[in-house]
Parts: sequence; C-alpha cells; structure tokens
Amino acid sequence: MTPNEILLAVWAALAVCFLALLIYRGQLTRYEDEQLFLNDEVQTEEQKAQQDLVRRVNKLTPIVNLFGGAAGLLTASIIGVYVWNAWQQLK
Repeated sequence: MTPNEILLAVWAALAVCFLALLIYRGQLTRYEDEQLFLNDEVQTEEQKAQQDLVRRVNKLTPIVNLFGGAAGLLTASIIGVYVWNAWQQLK
C-alpha cells in the first residue's frame, strides 16, 4: 500500500465516523423545540428529559469537533500531497 492509499483509507474512516456522529446528534435533537417553557419550581418529566438530552448533546459536541477537525486536517494534507506530487512532475 502506498502512503496515498493509507491516507485515503484513514480519511474515509474519519469521515464515516464524523458523519455518523452528525447523524446521531441530529437524531437526538430531531423533535426538540427551539424554546421550552417550563416551571422552575416543579421538576417535571419533560424538564428531566430535556436536561438529559442537553447533557448528552453537550457530551457529544467535543467528540464531533475532534472528528471534524481531524477529517478537515487530513483532507488538507491529502490535497497538499497531491499538489506536491503534481508540482514535482511538472518540473
């Protein structure tokens, strides 16, 4: 396997993980409203479910950012390798 093939395989794995995380986060928040008006004095089931959902989304956000940043960085490096190889062939 050449280094380009390895980079593309790693990039594909990162991209699939990143897209899966985005889909999962989208499914978590799919049926949520923009605003939720709840009584602060009484802890209802809806408020507990909303707090649980917010906690899960907040826990997932750094992981999504990590995979997105890694996929973006790997994309830039793959493009750089291809540009470098094309530049070397032009000389």
